[in-house]
Amino acid sequence: MENNKVIKIKVDGEKWKKALDSAYSKASSKFQVDGFRKGKAPRDIFIKKYGQERLNYDAADLCLGDAYDEMVLQAKDVEIVAQPDITVSSVDENGVEFLFTLVLKPEVKLGKYKGLGVKKDKVSVSDDEVSHEIEHLRGHFAENVVKDNGVLENGDEAIIDFEGFNDGVAFEGGKGVNYPLVIGSNTFIPGFEEQLIGMKVSEERDINVTFPDDYHAEDLKGKDVVFKVKVNEIKTKRIPELNADFFEDLGIDGIDSKESLEKQVKENLLARKDAEAENKYIDDLLSKAASGVDVSIPDVMINEELSRMIRQYDENLKMQGLSLQQFYKYTNSTEDDFKEKMRDEAVTRITYRLMLEEIANVEKIEISDEAADEEAVNMASKYNVSKDEFLKEFGGIDMVKYDLKMRKAIDVLKG
Repeated sequence: MENNKVIKIKVDGEKWKKALDSAYSKASSKFQVDGFRKGKAPRDIFIKKYGQERLNYDAADLCLGDAYDEMVLQAKDVEIVAQPDITVSSVDENGVEFLFTLVLKPEVKLGKYKGLGVKKDKVSVSDDEVSHEIEHLRGHFAENVVKDNGVLENGDEAIIDFEGFNDGVAFEGGKGVNYPLVIGSNTFIPGFEEQLIGMKVSEERDINVTFPDDYHAEDLKGKDVVFKVKVNEIKTKRIPELNADFFEDLGIDGIDSKESLEKQVKENLLARKDAEAENKYIDDLLSKAASGVDVSIPDVMINEELSRMIRQYDENLKMQGLSLQQFYKYTNSTEDDFKEKMRDEAVTRITYRLMLEEIANVEKIEISDEAADEEAVNMASKYNVSKDEFLKEFGGIDMVKYDLKMRKAIDVLKG
């Protein structure tokens, strides 16, 4: 059950009279009374035409800002977790009464949060992992070179002409000229690329394939077809040697030999694995501590968290050139479906946050202005922006304090 607090704010007397006068002046300048120019009708005639109740609500609207400020002052000693629900409980010629229904931060009863027995995974990096990473790095610097002689192999890029035939008749969308195709990329219909292996430049070959049963074109689903293919050019990747030229192309200070590269790669892999282990360690700690927490989370908090998660997901999709509406269309879902799917995650996030806030409260964790300012400077330097720019993006110095407080609360969990 939600823990609510209702605050009543009454506006009457001289303040209400002024609000009615202001509402009348504003309305009379816009509302036309037959037989009078705008703003020139006597007040009693204007009100008969416009309506006293309507004028009362206009005045109430004008009073809402000050009433809200008064509510904030009265609620300064409680923590609210959402925008208040505002209703007009009564309004007439004598005044207006607003009801502000506040959803208060729920009470959190902590379970065991120290000595949880959770251990951080130990990490190590093998020689094979280092070699694999270096091969991956060399692949980034590979060059595509023309393969004048020899045959097409897996991993090569073939420049081909092709045309598809269904029962001897060319079908729409089945033709390409000088089309670049990497063998093994699985870009084409299953079985197509494999049958190109072994072909030479200028060679022509018939490729027999079967369209999948779920192919998007109805007239080709499950059909056996023939592609007439000609190879115009073959390109193969040339992987650079671990030599001085390669180390120079890398452009990394201190990397000038195979040994120095291996050392750097191993350090990077260890750092990455350690970061992953640390994240898992923290997740395990939070999960273990939260299993003993007793808290009733208001629906409004869950809904706001879901909205925040959807906005974040939308931003991630936009970076990929997609929109939420496209996502819903592709997945045959709706926003309500998405919310239902993410509800448990939202509840977990809120539980963790409330738990850490209560731990910080119990442990009397406080963050000084100096510590927050130092953190802001460090983070700004990390992202190569000014402190003011960082604070604007992060949400201000209070958000920095909150973030530091939560991290210190996590340190308590670590013991």
